[in-house]
Amino acid sequence: MANYYTDTPSLKHHLHHPAMRRIVELKEHNFSDCETFDYAPVDYDDAMDSYEKILELVGEICDTIIAPNAEDVDKEGPTVDSGRVAYAKGTQTNLEAVRKAGLMGISLPRRFGGLNFPTTVNIMAADMISRADASFENLWGLQECASTLYEFGNDDQHRRYITRVCDGETMSMDLTEPDAGSDLQAVMLKATLDEAEGCWRLNGVKRFITNGDSDIHLVLARSEEGTKDGRGLSMFVYDKRNGGVTVRRIENKLGIKGAPTCELVFRDAKAELCGERRLGLIKYVMALMNGARLGITSQAVGISEAACREGYAYALERRQFGKAIINFPAVYEMLALMRAKTDASRAMLYETARFVDVYKALDDTARERKLTPEERQEQKTHARLADAFTPMGKAICTEYANQNAYDALQIHGGSGYMKDYACERLYRDARITNIYEGTTQMQVVAAIRYVTSGFYLNRIRDYQAIDYKPELADLKQRLTEMTNIYEKTVSLVMEVKDNEYLDLMARRLVESAAHCILGYLLLQDAHAHDSFRNSAEVYIRYGQAEVCKNQEYINNFKPEGLNVLKTTF
Repeated sequence: MANYYTDTPSLKHHLHHPAMRRIVELKEHNFSDCETFDYAPVDYDDAMDSYEKILELVGEICDTIIAPNAEDVDKEGPTVDSGRVAYAKGTQTNLEAVRKAGLMGISLPRRFGGLNFPTTVNIMAADMISRADASFENLWGLQECASTLYEFGNDDQHRRYITRVCDGETMSMDLTEPDAGSDLQAVMLKATLDEAEGCWRLNGVKRFITNGDSDIHLVLARSEEGTKDGRGLSMFVYDKRNGGVTVRRIENKLGIKGAPTCELVFRDAKAELCGERRLGLIKYVMALMNGARLGITSQAVGISEAACREGYAYALERRQFGKAIINFPAVYEMLALMRAKTDASRAMLYETARFVDVYKALDDTARERKLTPEERQEQKTHARLADAFTPMGKAICTEYANQNAYDALQIHGGSGYMKDYACERLYRDARITNIYEGTTQMQVVAAIRYVTSGFYLNRIRDYQAIDYKPELADLKQRLTEMTNIYEKTVSLVMEVKDNEYLDLMARRLVESAAHCILGYLLLQDAHAHDSFRNSAEVYIRYGQAEVCKNQEYINNFKPEGLNVLKTTF
């Protein structure tokens, strides 16, 4: 029997990263929970053993239940009847399995029934689940909405809602509307205070809501009469038990068909305020979206892993001209780059998750006591690193998922275009990852300030200062050269002092920074374990070519090029 955790050694490698000791120390608060909860760890080794056991359990469920159900779930999909959603049979089986395994509150505090695991471990589970069936990750992963409720809700809301999530109820985040996609300031779903009932009433329509018929919703709505921007928006909690919301329809999508994407109609739906008024978009949704973007990055990595394996397996068995096609350079080059992109994506994913773990654990500590000056600085540093790496990771890893799914199908040839092979489903599932929770273009908008401020460059120089094995010297030299080219290219763009020109070149600059960062992360992996050496070499050569290509484009771009682009159509 296979296991999605034990058959992927890179997961264990990232789980045992040196930073995990600090993360566990912060997350467990001197292991005081062991006095109250018999399943809480007593020390670091005990904590790591617990993580290993749960990840092996997730790996087993993925292999024996979720993956075997994936094709039928894709064909059957969810249905809607009388305003309510019914999941596909396979999805119901999947949910029952993870509920019985106690995985619905994996990162939530033990006092609410959760396991209190770090984000890094949660993301590893999401990585495996996405490899098994990306559509199911859209349901299971939304339990992370409870982390936002924990961060900004009150104690009573914690007690009433987070315990339900840990018991297995599902969540959704209701943000998008027909006229408010990426521009969430345009949200118009109306929230009206009902003083007689001591609640709020929601009226309007939400669209493209993943798992829209969930048990508990976080809803962005306009609470301030007469406003038209983000300052008039607040966050609300809606409980399905109270009624007032119906599913008008389920979207007929290209991929991730097992997860219902709904259009919702709110009619005097009873809700309660989460946090403070006017901070819904400015503060709460931004935190919610950052968590969601990390989740989508894990989904992309899982799809990349699945695409790699599908392409490799087919290349081994498919024979042409008297030999397996894996022996043809055109094919083995594709497979090598697919593996390198997957390993690089995974390195980026877990580097970001560790940053999130540190700052969120310190945020939690601050609920109990005042942080020391050193802890405040640590919190600030890691929060900024997480803020910088999240959009970059979401952008690059989702693009790689699409490229890997494309190449897996290409390796299959005409057979890959048929529904007989999983690569066809992966190809469709991957396509949404660089669109929802902020398109790649929106991630570039979020990331470019870390290019222009020099933040990415400083981080790259920090990675450069690490001592690596002598046998990795050539790869480090390549990365040093890449970084120098990136630095010069940024300076060239900044010298123009034209915001429109900067916006045009932003994606190339962010991508160049990403190639340097992912290259160094893989170099660190290769330094720790020889199994990453090939991926590091393949990726760094690829990244070097891409950085040089971006430099060449920018060097040869003339000012009149802006007008040419604008007047092409």
